[in-house]
Amino acid sequence: MSTEQDIPVPVRRRASVPRGLGLVCAVAAAGALLAGCGDDTDPAQTGSAPDNARASTSPSDSASGSMSPSASASNLTEDQSERKALVPKAKVGYDKAMDTALKAVTGSKPVSIELKGPADKANWVAEVATSDGTKSTVRVDAATGKAGEARTDSDQDGDDKKELAGWLSKAKVTPKQAADTATGKTKGTVTSVELDDTDQGGPMWSVDVVNTGDWNKTTYDIDATNRKVLRQHTDRD
Repeated sequence: MSTEQDIPVPVRRRASVPRGLGLVCAVAAAGALLAGCGDDTDPAQTGSAPDNARASTSPSDSASGSMSPSASASNLTEDQSERKALVPKAKVGYDKAMDTALKAVTGSKPVSIELKGPADKANWVAEVATSDGTKSTVRVDAATGKAGEARTDSDQDGDDKKELAGWLSKAKVTPKQAADTATGKTKGTVTSVELDDTDQGGPMWSVDVVNTGDWNKTTYDIDATNRKVLRQHTDRD
């Protein structure tokens, strides 16, 4: 009887070993299953998430509102883009260009000057007139300061000459003084100065100033007898 009772005991001990191994295998399988599930997870929800978070707070996208140069350029209007391309090409200022034009026509006085394109061939187009009101046009290279041939305005009639001569005789403020008044209020580059008349018939200087920060143009109408600012308008187009 004792022998028959001893036989089942070692059988039960041998059976306990497979159960232990099964437990280990179950744990290993569970780990493998978890690892497998990790491989199928969207990268955006794993360890790469902190990198995405850091990317979303990069300086270019921060709440500071700053824009990259390319983004800033893309926000310019057509007129602003043209000014940005043209104005830096003018190595010679309006005042020196006007002096050059005056030397091209003996006894003349300044009437107007304007920076014109295209950008790869920027020119100052100056108009000067003698005391009788006869007007001539002189082109001055904005890069070199070299003047072209003076051309007399053939479209003027007697009344035109008389009117212009009257403005010139009454104008006590020089173009430079008018431009200085304008740039004293808006910092930038003078791109145009023109003699015209006010609603009351008196002479005035119209001065354009381009701000090289935002490329907007501000026009000042300045009384040519007392240097008073009559009108100011900013073109943001």
